[in-house]
Amino acid sequence: MTRIAVTGRTGQVVSALIERAAATGVDILPIGRPEFDLENAAAGLNAIAALAPDLVISAAAYTGVDKAESEAERAFAANRDGPAALAGLTARLGIPIIHISTDYVFDGRKAGPDLDSDAPGPLGVYGRSKLAGEQAVQAANPDHAILRTAWVYSPFRANFLRTMLRLGAERSLVRVVDDQIGAPTSALDMADAILRVAANLRAHRADSRMRGVFHLTGSGWGSWADFAEHIFASASARGRPPVAVERIPTSQYPTPAHRPANSRLDTSRIRAVHGVEMPQWRPSATQVVDRLLAGDNSEISQGGRA
Repeated sequence: MTRIAVTGRTGQVVSALIERAAATGVDILPIGRPEFDLENAAAGLNAIAALAPDLVISAAAYTGVDKAESEAERAFAANRDGPAALAGLTARLGIPIIHISTDYVFDGRKAGPDLDSDAPGPLGVYGRSKLAGEQAVQAANPDHAILRTAWVYSPFRANFLRTMLRLGAERSLVRVVDDQIGAPTSALDMADAILRVAANLRAHRADSRMRGVFHLTGSGWGSWADFAEHIFASASARGRPPVAVERIPTSQYPTPAHRPANSRLDTSRIRAVHGVEMPQWRPSATQVVDRLLAGDNSEISQGGRA
């Protein structure tokens, strides 16, 4: 059985990996506080090594996009220094590392989707810290795959889809930004893709094409308002009252950190190299809505952009 250590105990990606790996012959070993603290990663490396993993997934991160503007030291400790320590450990163990990154490494000003090879240009502290983490992983362990994703949602933890379901139960009208474009990405679909990349990295140790930076998002694009409308339509099909979406510009929803207006990522490389074809985002989002509402989930909590 393949043993994969994953940083973070309860995040969206690790929760999805645990669920999806159950029938694949892969043993997911989540590790987090107190044994492993991403902001002091060097102190927890022995705990990861003791798991004797065949591969490590660096999934945990400091994700407070707005808070990072006033907590730069914490953001860089978690998003740069933590992955650097993990990559160094995996290099010493002679095993691959998969590092999860973000669309925030780009400024969102490109007219079309960003390619894996495009020059990054983050707008804020969070994006700069995540880019520094990518660079640290690349420098510490050549046996890596960096997977940039965007707009992650799932049945787990706080995220945009769960927030919309909560708001839709309270209001008949929700105001949602309409001038930021991206690809909503199911953590469950991500987990399937990550497991495939992990298998490829282990099976093709000498193939340099398998290594490097790849983009991994749901197929198709839309705005946050499009995403919200689809969530409400899916919920309405399950008997929820209809909810209208008022489309607003970003200027009417100011935040401390600037968001990329264009978060579209070109996923052709991961499809060509790893054979990963991500599902269209709308059916995947409907599946998560159906799952949450079928379970009469009373704990749909506030969430935000991943």
